[in-house]
Amino acid sequence: MLLALDTATRFASLALHDGRVLRYEATWEAGRQHTTQLMPRIVAALEELRIGPEALSAVAVAWGPGSFTGLRVGLAIAKGLALARGIPLVGVPTLDILAAAQGRSQQPLVTVLQAGRGRLCAARYRWHQGWQRREGPFLTTWEDLLASITRPTLLCGEIDEKGFHLIEGGLGEGVTVLPPAHNLRRAGFLAELAWERVRRGETDDPATLAPLYLNWP
Repeated sequence: MLLALDTATRFASLALHDGRVLRYEATWEAGRQHTTQLMPRIVAALEELRIGPEALSAVAVAWGPGSFTGLRVGLAIAKGLALARGIPLVGVPTLDILAAAQGRSQQPLVTVLQAGRGRLCAARYRWHQGWQRREGPFLTTWEDLLASITRPTLLCGEIDEKGFHLIEGGLGEGVTVLPPAHNLRRAGFLAELAWERVRRGETDDPATLAPLYLNWP
């Protein structure tokens, strides 16, 4: 059983995936309460499936970009479980989780997170046997990001009122905002990405896996 944790932003998500079936998933708005909310949620998830920590065979975590507090909490718990149980640890880029939730398309895809102070963190993807990241993550603004889009493009992630206002006003040629459910990061997709890496033997060292914060230089 793989436990997947995403605490990269104010939205948090966790999942339990046995390699074939997504057994449990929960996504909620944690704000800045990751420290007090995450462990009780993990315990509740294990209890609902009537299993204990000894049933875990791997742990996955969104390692960034993201907020300082959120990433610190998620990585600390994921590393602690990996070391205590002697199980593989897999770190997955936050924006890749958003991309993994989207269906196949010939149009390029842009995923975004709010980075504070009017900034965004974004990445660009194209479909080639799955969504492959072509650029990013990078810091930008709504104005600069939308002005750079000159062909029909899918957009998903943390889109605020300013973003919607600019898109509805015509900035960004051919931008299609995906439906609300597609804009929410879900740990079930993090778990699926992580299982692919576990099966390829691509795991991370708990001692060296470091977070990527939203305010990098």
